[in-house]
Amino acid sequence: MSHGFELAPAKGPAVPDNPALRAVSRLLDQLNTLLMRISMAALIITSLVLTYAVVSRYFFNVPTDWQDEAAVFMLVGVTFFCTGYVQSYRGHIGIESLATMLPPAVNAVRAFFVDVVSCLFCAFFAWKSWTLFHEAWVDGQTTSSTFAPPLWIPYGMMALGISLLTLQILVQVLTHVTNKKRMPA
Repeated sequence: MSHGFELAPAKGPAVPDNPALRAVSRLLDQLNTLLMRISMAALIITSLVLTYAVVSRYFFNVPTDWQDEAAVFMLVGVTFFCTGYVQSYRGHIGIESLATMLPPAVNAVRAFFVDVVSCLFCAFFAWKSWTLFHEAWVDGQTTSSTFAPPLWIPYGMMALGISLLTLQILVQVLTHVTNKKRMPA
């Protein structure tokens, strides 16, 4: 049974047989890796911003009205920018007891069905996120704080991240459909 604490390295993304799909998968993997590294830096910056806010308020009684929203905006980006990377390694939370009880062929059908439904859900979520981004951009929406940063920033990060997740799941679905069974030599 797996609890996510194994010392063995995670199995990498499935490699598509189709050359065009393989090129898209490789490009998507590079983009997801870049966004994951940017997200790691954003987490460090977020912790520094929040530490600064606590220290400056506690020791110097300096009001900081910007740090909470800056931290939330960065955490939104981190959360959504890492989803494609996590999905490429199938690192999401799953119920493994069902997978271990089912025969491999039935489990493959179950996993494919879950991927298709997940792709449809994420595509809908991406569409709604892009509409939020567009409305915030066109209407010049900002938060209600005195700092008032534009809302297109978190909506844009959310829309881009969920779109990349949708594309990652679509590549996995197409890989499942197009990969041929390997015959023993």
